Amino acid sequence: MQSQVLVLKDSVKRESGSKVHHANIQASKAVADIIRTTLGPRSMLKMLLDASGGIVVTNDGNAILRELDLAHPAAKSMIELSRTQDEEVGDGTTSVIILVQHIYKAIYRLTFDMMLIEAGEMLHVAETFIDQHFHPTVICRAYNKALEDAIAVLDKIAMTIDVTDRATMLGLIKSCIGTKFTSQFGDLIADLALDATRIVGVDLGQGLREVDIKKYIKVEKVPGGQLEDSVVLKGVMINKDVIAPGKMRRKIVNPRIMLLDCPLEYKKGENQTNAELLKEEDWGLLLKLEEEYIEGLCVQILKFKPDVVITEKGLSDLACHYLSKAGVTAIRRLRKTDNNRIAKACGAVIVNRPDELQDSDIGTGAGLFEAKKIGDEFFTFIVDCKDPKACTVLLRGPSKDMLNEVERNLQDAMSVARNILKNPKLVPGGGASELTVSATLKQKSSSIEGIEKWPYEAAALAFEAIPRTLAQNCGVNVIRTMTALQGKHANGENAWIGIDGNTGAMTDVKEKKIWDAYNVKAQTFKTAIESACLLLRIDDIVSGIKKKQPAGSKTPSKPQVETEGDADNEQIIPE
Repeated sequence: MQSQVLVLKDSVKRESGSKVHHANIQASKAVADIIRTTLGPRSMLKMLLDASGGIVVTNDGNAILRELDLAHPAAKSMIELSRTQDEEVGDGTTSVIILVQHIYKAIYRLTFDMMLIEAGEMLHVAETFIDQHFHPTVICRAYNKALEDAIAVLDKIAMTIDVTDRATMLGLIKSCIGTKFTSQFGDLIADLALDATRIVGVDLGQGLREVDIKKYIKVEKVPGGQLEDSVVLKGVMINKDVIAPGKMRRKIVNPRIMLLDCPLEYKKGENQTNAELLKEEDWGLLLKLEEEYIEGLCVQILKFKPDVVITEKGLSDLACHYLSKAGVTAIRRLRKTDNNRIAKACGAVIVNRPDELQDSDIGTGAGLFEAKKIGDEFFTFIVDCKDPKACTVLLRGPSKDMLNEVERNLQDAMSVARNILKNPKLVPGGGASELTVSATLKQKSSSIEGIEKWPYEAAALAFEAIPRTLAQNCGVNVIRTMTALQGKHANGENAWIGIDGNTGAMTDVKEKKIWDAYNVKAQTFKTAIESACLLLRIDDIVSGIKKKQPAGSKTPSKPQVETEGDADNEQIIPE
């Protein structure tokens, strides 16, 4: 008998084969179960305590998972799914996790917000097949076939809408964020989201539209007042005051705005600079040169008669004196992102050197410049702009915690509005799309030959996780409700029959205006199935691998106290 050969060190832990698949499925189920109850209008809230001691109260799947510190690699990859879904389409984070978990488990026995639930379901349904020694590649092939057919079904039942019809757009945004905390405030968040995304939308031609909500929409949260006081400003608001409040104007109508990305102060030496002065008069000459340099900069600026000068860098007291003497208001040390937004709002061009200034670089599109106090801080408003391509959403509310939750809901609403403006197609909400996809795939499974038939059928069943979770969160009899819904969708018909998320009753979602954006739903299905396939193809986990240390460096066995003499000879060990 041959002796045992040890390849890995004792400290290294290795798992392989079906153990890995079972562990990944359990991890995905644990993640999906955390946020399963946050799906739908009757969802529960989660209270999380972050590392700094702050409290987060939310039912946003991505916000919850972002705060969790997980150890299992499969669970970490599930959280990445949620983040990807949130960045890509801004909604459906819970659904995708739940669906992945169910798909994965069905393979064992063949199932996030929405994306998480779906991803979890896909893994859940895979569990049976792993136990029956199906090869993961066979299961993945069946899942990818199911994904293609599911997207085809969505294309078939999708409905195109007119994005210029404000009432329809508001109804859709309200439907998509109806599960959120702010749904109790009526149309407020939907109005803010629609107004903001319409302002920053840019037509690229050929029917394409670019809506960059990250760069050009700034959400400014100011505690105090009521939520109803929140507005979308047709321009930009920044948390800055003018440099010299007593000498500079705080209110200017139709201002000429100049934006700079250079310091209006004397240049400092990059390294240590030594100047040797032999005569007393030389000191006066040095100071005079500095003053003349700054005066020269200000003269170049004042040639163009601006009313407001805004720079991202510093602005010296002397420059402030020259500008205020000429009646020019100045603001310094502005963020680059805020400067870009002001440029988009008022039509100015950011200039790097004052000697390159042209009259066309001056922004004349703003209707009002005003610096005023809100609460304890001063804010500068550049508003009433003509055709602005950037805006600020000013949120008011009683507390920071509430404003943080409102901001999360607003980001979701703006993402939904952006998705619809870019691709104006709708699919039925309330679980109706998933039920239609499930029924169609069940029918198609009978025509599939070979062993791929069973994983394909299991994927079809996994799509039912979303309506089932909605029914559970409404507190109705899940078995009766699901049986009735399956009966209605039996032949792939009645695509608009789904669940009313408030009552749990079966309803026509078209009449109730319960819709989902096509982009969100398609992305949810793609992410859930692709991530389930990724996790299924993992058959080995090796943990406990240490980082390699540089040659010649030894790890000290005891803690060593560094002396003064050692400090100069210290070696920097790369990470």
